[in-house]
Amino acid sequence: MQLVIAIIKPAKLSDVREALAELGCQGMTITEVRGFGRQKGHTELYRGAEYRIDFLPKLRIDLAVTDEQLENVVETIRDAAFTGNTGDGKIFVCPLTHVIRIRTGETDRSAI
Repeated sequence: MQLVIAIIKPAKLSDVREALAELGCQGMTITEVRGFGRQKGHTELYRGAEYRIDFLPKLRIDLAVTDEQLENVVETIRDAAFTGNTGDGKIFVCPLTHVIRIRTGETDRSAI
């Protein structure tokens, strides 16, 4: 089992969600986050004054997948979130050692 964490542009959420639904992903958690990478923020003009935005709005998607689903899920997220511009995001994959469904007590694969 793996935990996939994707940081994407907010405008790409519906594309990513629809693409993952077609793969059969049954659940995900979405969190609004702010941050920067190589993009390092940008400057904007407001009422004649220039100001710097260091932390840009992004969305974090967390989803647990089986080892067999992993490559398809990562490729699907990458393709759906791609714009070709700086700031498209990142995908992190972490081992998931144990999962428990609270309602039923199911564990591991059956809990995903």
